Amino acid sequence: GLVGSEMCIRDRSKLGVQGIDANLATLLRTLVVAVALSLLLLARGQLQLGQLQGLPAASVVALVLSGLATGVSWLCYFQALQLGPVSRVAPIDKLSVVLVAVLGVLVLGEELSPRSWIGVLLMGIGAALVAWP
Repeated sequence: GLVGSEMCIRDRSKLGVQGIDANLATLLRTLVVAVALSLLLLARGQLQLGQLQGLPAASVVALVLSGLATGVSWLCYFQALQLGPVSRVAPIDKLSVVLVAVLGVLVLGEELSPRSWIGVLLMGIGAALVAWP
């Protein structure tokens, strides 16, 4: 699935940051994503400038903040990959799943069942067990 694909891609990123500054690696990856997504949207006829002009301000602000958070995440991840082994860095990166679940409840008012809370807790514990020797 998408999560597995993202994990595989992120693990391969270790190869991409060897011998290159983490910030430059983040810029190059971001440019590749932007170009590839632009080409995909163009090919599907989904990239129209008129759509951009009619976006609600709240959506634009949320997307900009999300993009900034993603950029910071990538910067931190690539820097961490340069400093440590993938086997310890990737589990810490996956703690973002736990953070998103908690923020979904606190910020968006979503509800998690007791079983879901147990799952979130187990993800956090699992990441900690793998990351720290």
